[in-house]
Amino acid sequence: MTTPTKADRQTLKLEEALAEIGVSRAAFYRMRARGQAPRHLKLPNGQIRIRRADLDAWFDSCEVREAC
Repeated sequence: MTTPTKADRQTLKLEEALAEIGVSRAAFYRMRARGQAPRHLKLPNGQIRIRRADLDAWFDSCEVREAC
């Protein structure tokens, strides 16, 4: 079992993640409803946080490989 690093535990506020991926809050919630949004945490106060590692993994999964 590996110990999570500080980078693995880093979380972004929803606004920070939205600015990074370049989508609106409404677009994020539509993606979330379709199951296409990055993994995220919903805190007891209703706020959403996204782990840095989950956002990076989501970016990697969006990669499209073009055929030659």
